[in-house]
Amino acid sequence: MSPTTLPAGPEHGHVTFLGAGPGDPGLLTLRAVEALANADVLVAEHEVLDVVRPHARPGVAVVHPDPSPSSDSFPGTGTPQLTVVDGASTTVGLPAVRDAAHLVMEAARGGRRVVRAVSGDPGLDTYAAEEMLACVAAGVPFEVVPGVAAAVGVPAYAGVPLRDAQGADVRFVDARTASDRCWTEVGASDGTVVVSTSLDSVASAAGELVAAGRKPDTPMTVTVAGTTTRQRTWSATLGTIAQTLKQAKVLPSPEGGRPVIAVVGERSAAAQRDQLSWFESKPLFGWKVLVPRTKEQGAALSDQLRSYGAVPHEVPTIAVEPPRTPQQMERAVKGLVTGRYEWIAFTSVNAVKAVREKFEEYGLDARAFAGIKVAAVGEQTAKALVAFGVKPDLVPSGEQSAAGLLEDWPPYDPVFDPIDRVFLPRADIATETLVAGLIELGWEVDDVTAYRTVRASPPPADTREAIKGGGFDAVLFTSSSTVRNLVGIAGKPHNVTVIACIGPATAKTAEEHGLRVDVMAPEPSVQKLAEALANFGLRRRAAAQEAGDPVTRPSERRPGARRRRTT
Repeated sequence: MSPTTLPAGPEHGHVTFLGAGPGDPGLLTLRAVEALANADVLVAEHEVLDVVRPHARPGVAVVHPDPSPSSDSFPGTGTPQLTVVDGASTTVGLPAVRDAAHLVMEAARGGRRVVRAVSGDPGLDTYAAEEMLACVAAGVPFEVVPGVAAAVGVPAYAGVPLRDAQGADVRFVDARTASDRCWTEVGASDGTVVVSTSLDSVASAAGELVAAGRKPDTPMTVTVAGTTTRQRTWSATLGTIAQTLKQAKVLPSPEGGRPVIAVVGERSAAAQRDQLSWFESKPLFGWKVLVPRTKEQGAALSDQLRSYGAVPHEVPTIAVEPPRTPQQMERAVKGLVTGRYEWIAFTSVNAVKAVREKFEEYGLDARAFAGIKVAAVGEQTAKALVAFGVKPDLVPSGEQSAAGLLEDWPPYDPVFDPIDRVFLPRADIATETLVAGLIELGWEVDDVTAYRTVRASPPPADTREAIKGGGFDAVLFTSSSTVRNLVGIAGKPHNVTVIACIGPATAKTAEEHGLRVDVMAPEPSVQKLAEALANFGLRRRAAAQEAGDPVTRPSERRPGARRRRTT
């Protein structure tokens, strides 16, 4: 890939040192998002890229200053070495350099706007200050955008406040660089200590604190993968943490070098974590949820699932393609402009998209709907119309379906309706319910194929294995076709996987395919379906706690265990 020609500017460019926070993308500041949107070059370690990359503009050059292979240190603390360019992004011609400071300098040449993203906060990053001094020496202007430091953000997500009403002293210790004098000072204090360490060094850090004077029964919490849906927290004391991690089968582990945040102290509210653990107690925390939808339709549902603590995994089961013969659609759109129709009815977001694309092809906009009544089935369809600049005249007051629309659709009246024709842009596999109902009400219907739905390609092998082997905690079926297509391209979900369906028809199709339905949406809406799954998760958590059992995810059940039907 050839080097990208980037916008010209001041000779020395500009560098923004940006704190990406401890892991949750939602913790990025507004200023950080603004800086990312204007960046020409993004310099960041791999573990930070997932957080910052979605906010960068298309075509940004992405460069990774990789730590040395032998380093097992925390993100941002290894010795940056050769340039590695993200092949999925545009590239920028940079020579091989010996460290990140020189890499940033080279990236800024030619007036480029560089964002140097680091984990947590730049002020606590081992090498950020060195890179800033290099900017000063080279005459490159820079700014700093602070981020949420892991030592503060992780305890907050773990439900461990660092100070109480008495205003206890709070000390921060980096166990990787702490001297004997440092341990002695924090050991002599009775305040809260926040220790940045690694999983396999937690017991050693606890021992240092005990040796420095802290009591072995001092409360201690240890959090790994903080602020992400992989977060896990253990509560113990300085004297028992080693045994606690051993019993949890965390150590010994190949991942023992993973960074953790430990909080120690009588006043750190560690004893109250059961009441204050707001993040890990989300209804679907850590659940891996399969979303078998079209890629475009999966985004909003996935965002809602993330708000419940879930990890959505989108698997397209349906691909939307243009009609084989576009002439029918072209005639219908021209008929909208010439006054052929009294009504147009949209039954899906895809129908709105198809008509909008045809409008744009002809240079039309929402004004072409003037004088035409518009009907929409479903909240998302109505939102898509509003985004197009069209407010629906009719949305079903009850069930969001073709039958619900017919319940509210007025019969044709030759006195009040100058035109008796309805334009119905739909999928090629749509049922005849709506057409038959409209004809019965006295309307003429142009039932037009606006798009085709075809079965998507099979997902990757590891996804198929996870589906069939119980690797997913739940799967959301939003239509009968998603059931048929998922089973067709990936196989039947495992018995331990929670099956959630948007309505009775979808549930019936699932049962016909040998699936036991656990969750049913109270009304046919993807939002209500996600809510119903979240409520299922809450009831499941409460039942485990009431029984004194550990809270586990469905995928952690014993293979082959049968699920109880939930009504």
